[in-house]
Amino acid sequence: MEPHRWLPLEANPDFLKQLGIHPDWQFVDVYGMEPELLSMVPRPVCAVLLLFPITEKYETFRTEEEERIKAKGQDVKSSVYFMKQTINNACGTIGLIHAIANNRDKMNFETNSSLKKFLEDSLSMTPEERAKYLETYEAIRVTHESSAHEGQTEAPSIDEKVDLHFIALVNVGGHLYELDGRKPFPINHGETSDDSFLEDAIEVCKKFMERDPEELRFNAIALSAA
Repeated sequence: MEPHRWLPLEANPDFLKQLGIHPDWQFVDVYGMEPELLSMVPRPVCAVLLLFPITEKYETFRTEEEERIKAKGQDVKSSVYFMKQTINNACGTIGLIHAIANNRDKMNFETNSSLKKFLEDSLSMTPEERAKYLETYEAIRVTHESSAHEGQTEAPSIDEKVDLHFIALVNVGGHLYELDGRKPFPINHGETSDDSFLEDAIEVCKKFMERDPEELRFNAIALSAA
């Protein structure tokens, strides 16, 4: 069967509004990893989305990381909302769902919010069931596609191979989790706090950059209080 395929998505700030989330939180660009540039990001920050290139080096690391965690195990709180990615090019939307789902107590949703309904419906599902549910969930797909068309650059064709990928970094119960629908499970990156979360998340982003020093295609956006 032909895999589900969506248009590639840019970090379009109107996407939250279109999904029915009140503008108490907003996505802002992180212009650099240095302390003075991080100090420009409005606080508090409840999630960071990292856009990065999928390269051979990264894929080798991903396989090794998965094998290491399967052998050693890790602690993942049952309250972490995680879903798999089965739709091509949907990583931006899945990153956003991960960011909002793990901060849903902080968000104010419109009454008819399509994302609120998706989260309520999928809360008791497995990561695989959530992925399947998103495949059939028209309201979010339509919002994704209209947002992809409204991005700052011309939307690529739906069949274009995109080697850039979004992941979400969130704080759940005082631990920093990396949520990537291409991986079999969340990755626990250790302890964090509301105050140190942005700096801790950026340390994780730096590791992605250090693994691929020739690459320049990295971009971080923070979900910040408006």
